[in-house]
Parts: sequence; structure tokens; C-alpha cells
Amino acid sequence: MSLTSALNSVQNIFNNTGQQSSVVSTNIANVGNSNYVRREASITTSLSGAQVVSISRAQETALLAQYLQSNAKDSAQQTLVTGLESLQSLMGGNDYETSPSTYLAAFQEALQTYATSPSNTTAAQSAVTAAQDLANSLNTASDGVQSMRAEADAEIATQISSLNTLLSQFEAANNAVRLATSTGDDTSSALDEWEKLLKQISSIVGVTSVVRDNNDMALYTPDGTVLFETIPRTVTFASTATYVAGTEGNAIYIDGVALDAGEGSTTSASGSLQALLQLRDEIAPTFQDQLDQIGKALVQVFSETDGSTSAPGLFTWTTASETTGETPSDTDDITGIASTISVNPAVVTSEGGDATKLRDGTISGITNLNTSGDNGFSDNLDALYQALTEQRSFSADAGLATTQSLTDYASASIGWLEQYRSDATSASETTAAALSRSDEDFSNETGVNLDEELTLLLDIEQSYKAATKILNVIDEMFQSLLDIAS
Repeated sequence: MSLTSALNSVQNIFNNTGQQSSVVSTNIANVGNSNYVRREASITTSLSGAQVVSISRAQETALLAQYLQSNAKDSAQQTLVTGLESLQSLMGGNDYETSPSTYLAAFQEALQTYATSPSNTTAAQSAVTAAQDLANSLNTASDGVQSMRAEADAEIATQISSLNTLLSQFEAANNAVRLATSTGDDTSSALDEWEKLLKQISSIVGVTSVVRDNNDMALYTPDGTVLFETIPRTVTFASTATYVAGTEGNAIYIDGVALDAGEGSTTSASGSLQALLQLRDEIAPTFQDQLDQIGKALVQVFSETDGSTSAPGLFTWTTASETTGETPSDTDDITGIASTISVNPAVVTSEGGDATKLRDGTISGITNLNTSGDNGFSDNLDALYQALTEQRSFSADAGLATTQSLTDYASASIGWLEQYRSDATSASETTAAALSRSDEDFSNETGVNLDEELTLLLDIEQSYKAATKILNVIDEMFQSLLDIAS
């Protein structure tokens, strides 16, 4: 080998180690960056020696697709669990101590106590107070359900805004990738941004991707709706500020196609938007229906009749026109009755009422079951207590058995919510584990391993030292030639 060839080899080594150390240093600097994909300097050997021919990116398309799917499913499941836990908290937490079922049991006990001591005015007042607590619990629960729907609606609007921003940013990243690919420039940084945005988008709405010429990517929702194709597709939503029972929320439209709500405790939703729709339009309205069925049954059970006319007794309610409602029939629309049910002022002492009217059946003014005025009269109280445990008909729309007692129905409502929450929580643990595995697999293949990079850096250092020694030998040889020539 001539000295000139040796110098060229040394120069190649210095060039190669310089580029390699630059790549490794960049990798080490991004060791904690989850949105950074490891770079590798590829070296080939030819007649002119070894040289860096390309800097490649450790891209794993299949693992990325798996991560995006897991991320979308987990985001949806966690969103669902958060909403269900809000409903649980509204009912008093783990023991549901402020639920209508709990207050109905307390009222039933107070009613029984009054029936055993019908002359006791304190027992009468206690029964009325327990009835007020029950009515208040229905009011609070109904208002809380509608507040949760409004919060879900507001969160949808926020996430739609974020999604549109992300899609606009993805357009810029996609254009950068296409341009770099077509011109042969390094696409690594643009692809990092590309994938980071995909991860953020997938947490909001599930996506599948198709890569076309020049790394041009198109995005679709799981049902095939176009989300991005060259340009972002329009995602629209009209928010509803206030919710009451019966209010229907507006749909989310992606490229003019309505986005479906998720279904089931192990939700079919992909991304948080579908889970929010499920909470707003499926779970909360169903629970509201159950509350309304309880309210309706209470008004019916405690209504008073003279044989031809029926009127609300202990419990009354107001209609949308703010007039006192009649006793609802089985076919009447009682949407929202849980939010307006209250105890008749005729038995509320602080409002000039008489609690003993509950005993005598004279609350509405159309009947008097205790015509003799007997302070020991308990027939009506016994009948009312018994009515709480008698089989009744309930609407099938509320998602519970249509024939059962009022007390059993109230318990079944809480059981429905707890079962839904428990199943959803178990499913969330599964989706979280799946996401963790997907993230770990993707990170192992594309992330930076500090130990490996430091080992590689030591190898590069050894190559640099070897090249330095060769250069020193060449220098000595040149010096010897100059000495001979002189």
C-alpha cells in the first residue's frame, strides 16, 4: 500500500468515526425522548475502503400500528372508567351511601316505625323527613347526571379542537416527509414528528394508516371514514351548553360522517371521543331513565284516589310548564321527574303542613281514610309500606327487569351502575397492560438503549485511536523520506 493510499484510508476512518459519533451522540442525547427513534450509521466496504453510505432510522411499521391500536383502545377504556367513577362518586362513593336506594331503605324503615306508632308525631315527622331526603337524593342524582353529560359535551368540544390542530400539524409533517423522500434528503426528523402526532391523534380517535408513494400517508378511522388524505378532513361538532333530562347531544362529524358511540363495559370505542359519546348518550341517559322510573313509582305508590279521581299524595312533581303534575300513568312521558320530585308541602311542618296527613290519607284533600279520627289508625301506613315491596311494572328502556318491587328496582339500578363500573375497570386493566406491552415492544425496537450506544461509542473510539496510530506511522515514514532526501 502506498503512503497516499494509507492517508486516504486514514481520512476515511476519521470521516466515518466522525459521522458515527455524531449519530451515537444524538441518540444518547435523546435517550429519554419517547418520540425519538434511534438512528444507525450504515457502513459498507469497497475498493476505496469503508465508508458511511447512509444514516437509517430504526422504523417498525407493524409495531407502530399495534401501538396506535392499543393506545386508542386504552384511551377509550380509561375515559369510560373515569366517567363511571364520576357517577359512582355522585352516588356517594364505594358504598353508594347517598344513592336513592339507600335513602329509600331509610324511608321504608321510618315508615314502618311510624306504622307501629301512628299516634307518635315525632315518628310522623321522621317519616316525612326521610321522604324529603329521598326526594332530594333523586333531585341531586338527576342534576348530577345531567352535569356529567354537559361536562362530557364540553370535553368533546375541547378534544375536537385539539384533533383539528393535530391534523393540521400532521399535514405539515406529512408534506415534509414527502418532500424529503422525493429529494433523497434525510427524513428522520420529519418521521419522528409524523409518528408523535399519530400517537396523539390515536388517543382521541382510532386511526389506521396507509403509506403511499414518497411516504405519503393517509389516515382512516376504524370504520373507514377518511380522516386525512393529502389534506385534513373536516371534523365538526356543535356543543350544547346545558343539559336536562331528555336533551339530545349533537353528533360528531368526520368528513360528513357521524362518529358512532362506543358500546358495552368493555367498550367498542376506539379513542376517547367515542367513549365520551357513550357516556353522554348511552350510559347517563339510561341511568337517568332509571332515576325517573323510581320517581314515577314513588308518585304512583303514594298517590291518593277517591275511586274516580287520583292525585299526588306524599310525593308530587312539576311538569315542564311548572304546574303541579297529575299522578302519572304507565304510558305518560315522565322524563325528568327525578329532578322535580318533592314532598307535598301539605305534610311539611315548616311550610304549615301536618305530618299526620300521611297516616290519614288526607294529603291531597280528596280522601280521608281515617274518618273516625283515630290516633291509632295504621291501615294506610301499613298499605303504603307493603306497596313498596309489591311487584310493579317498569319501562324496558331503562335497561332493568320490567317487573319487580320498587325497593328491588332501586337496588338493581345501583347494581347496574356498579356492575358496569366494575367490568369497565377490569377491562381497563387489560387495555392498560396491552398498551404497556405494545409500548415496550415498540421502544425495544426503535428506542435508544444507553448501554448499547455507550458500547458502540467505545468501538468508535477504538477505531479513531487505530487511525491515529496509523497516521503517526505515516508521519514517521514521511519524515524518514525527507531526512533521506536531505
